[in-house]
Amino acid sequence: MNEALKNDIHIETSSAYDINIVEELYKDKRITKSTYIICNGFKRNQYLENIAKLLNNGFKNTIPIIDNYKELDKLEELTDVPFEIGIRIASEEEPKFEFYTSRLGIGYKNIVNFYLKQVKNHPNIKLKMLHFFINTGIKDNAYYWSELTKCLNVYGELKKVCPELDSLNIGGGFPTKNSLSFDYDYEYIIDEIVSQIKIYCELNNLKEPNLFTEFGSFTVGGSGGIIYSVLGQKKQNDKEAWNMIDSSFMTTLPDSWAVNKKFIMLPINRWNNTYERVFLGGLTCDSDDYYNSEQHINAIYLPKYNPDDTLYIGFFNTGAYQDSLGGYGGLQHCLIPGPKQIIIDKNKNGNFKTKLLSKEQTPSDMLKILGYL
Repeated sequence: MNEALKNDIHIETSSAYDINIVEELYKDKRITKSTYIICNGFKRNQYLENIAKLLNNGFKNTIPIIDNYKELDKLEELTDVPFEIGIRIASEEEPKFEFYTSRLGIGYKNIVNFYLKQVKNHPNIKLKMLHFFINTGIKDNAYYWSELTKCLNVYGELKKVCPELDSLNIGGGFPTKNSLSFDYDYEYIIDEIVSQIKIYCELNNLKEPNLFTEFGSFTVGGSGGIIYSVLGQKKQNDKEAWNMIDSSFMTTLPDSWAVNKKFIMLPINRWNNTYERVFLGGLTCDSDDYYNSEQHINAIYLPKYNPDDTLYIGFFNTGAYQDSLGGYGGLQHCLIPGPKQIIIDKNKNGNFKTKLLSKEQTPSDMLKILGYL
């Protein structure tokens, strides 16, 4: 956050505990009460209470993005001041998904009616932003441009009945570099998105909206890297050699095994040695704790194993999710708190005994891990 805030940015939140970080940043004078705080995600009561606290304390540009109808009623109950909101569109997913509509947001066809019934005549609530995000990211294909057009049509319909609507949040979705041959024309995509929004507004005689984006993975992906050493090699048959690393892919590179996320992988030393094709194995006894051509962009070739000259390998652009997906006692993605851990035992008499192993993570637990306390 310290590095990102040097670039005159604003903040997006995903959970209740994010708001505690916002408050710490304000105490340290890294943000002001004029900083935009865009509050996304499905909101439990604690999250709504924390958002309301920001609003009541004068954080005037805090904008809760309404994800379902009940959130607005709860916010209205908790706040003492007028405030602005956004509405998230429930986008339609790509055909490869087993469901048609995103779990997040409100359906295209329901947004205008929702505004007219619950927001338009409300004395203390104004609609400022329409939020649009595609789960598969921003790609130069027919699916993305079709969804963007649907979003603009909703924006146009809303703007007709809601003149104060002046912002469009196109979410995130830029990919991070996952190989040395990676090729993605960021400048073209940005120009094309802005151009399509501008053309739509000109054709419909609308003022162009303020544009917000949240390129999380793209912004922080390059901030992290992991270096492993090869502990040994196992020849399992004539064709398969396993280089065993001094860690576990499941704990320190979880995206590689969970979603076959591809990373730049290079040897750190011995570049001029002869190379061999290998598989990489982690230390756990779980059969999924490996990294091979399924996860990697190509087959893995590394300098030949030499027990007298330790090989080090690096994975790069790992800054987006790996640490925040850390297991028990660590940080979870979007700062969703680690759940309460309970052990349930059944004795010889058939009676059950429960033991509290750990409580749910608290804001101070997370702030301490992140270095704020």
